[in-house]
Amino acid sequence: MALEGLRARRTFWRTTVLSLGLLVLLLYWFPVRNLDLLIPMGVCPSATMVLLRDNFTGVLRLWNRPNVLTCTSWKAPIIWDGTFNPDVAQREARRQNLTIGLTVFAVGRYLEKYLSHFLESAEQYFMVGQRVVYYVFTEQPAAVPRVALGPGRQLRVEPVMRERRWQDVSMARMRTLHEALGGRLGREAHYVLCMDVDQHFSGLFGPEVLADSVAQLHAWHYRRPRWLLPFERDERSAAAIAFGEGDFYYHAAVFGGSVAALRRLTAHCARGLQLDRARGLEARWHDESHLNKFFWLHKPAKVLSPEFCWSRDIGRRAEIRHPRLFWAPKEYAEVRN
Repeated sequence: MALEGLRARRTFWRTTVLSLGLLVLLLYWFPVRNLDLLIPMGVCPSATMVLLRDNFTGVLRLWNRPNVLTCTSWKAPIIWDGTFNPDVAQREARRQNLTIGLTVFAVGRYLEKYLSHFLESAEQYFMVGQRVVYYVFTEQPAAVPRVALGPGRQLRVEPVMRERRWQDVSMARMRTLHEALGGRLGREAHYVLCMDVDQHFSGLFGPEVLADSVAQLHAWHYRRPRWLLPFERDERSAAAIAFGEGDFYYHAAVFGGSVAALRRLTAHCARGLQLDRARGLEARWHDESHLNKFFWLHKPAKVLSPEFCWSRDIGRRAEIRHPRLFWAPKEYAEVRN
């Protein structure tokens, strides 16, 4: 009996060590970030697919992407490559005679590091053939690079105050955008997209993305279950989302909509940031946390798939067929100093 017990213990420990070794090899060859691939995305019900229409492309071809989630629980479309007709969207935008605004904040070293590439790639891919106004918010107006603009495209420089910390720059964005949307920006543009400067366009980014309110699925979190999403959990914060709440985690690098809808969004976020500051709080992901709270309370009319804002650091994913916007390498030590 004693001998059998000894053999059983040896077998147990050998199996345990072998299993741990295999787990280490698995994590080495299959990084933790790729464990997301084991999480199913879900699919849009067929009954919902046939009902969804887009404000610019008409009937959406959601059945072209059967292996990804193409709609939300509130029946808003999630736009993936192959689900829309870009030519129809272009014609509809021209028929409506739209002016589309694109805002970007280029403060401190972010201006010299990223702005030129951002604008040059936008001229190549962003709303091609449409009337566009770029609004560059910066404390260095004289340093904004001269970029050759196509017909019907303008660039406006909007001076802002320099903030002491990069977090304050991020959090002041909502207040600044709200004020601008109540002024010239709001008078000139019909739809506005707000983007981070540390990225560049890599594919056509057209009117198919436009809607009354537009949210961007975060490339690092779009496959993860709700309980793993990095919502603000401090219940004292105006950005707090309780466990069990929330739909998706949205990226503040891209959001947009009509002027009226964006005024409501930026007012909500600016007010929440101000309340938190008065309480001595700072949400985990700053203005992005408040953006996610807004979209939990007020569902976006259209959601963009991660193809519209992708990070090469994630690696290749079968569902990411045609990235439209790439994150630039994050060199925080250089640009946030």
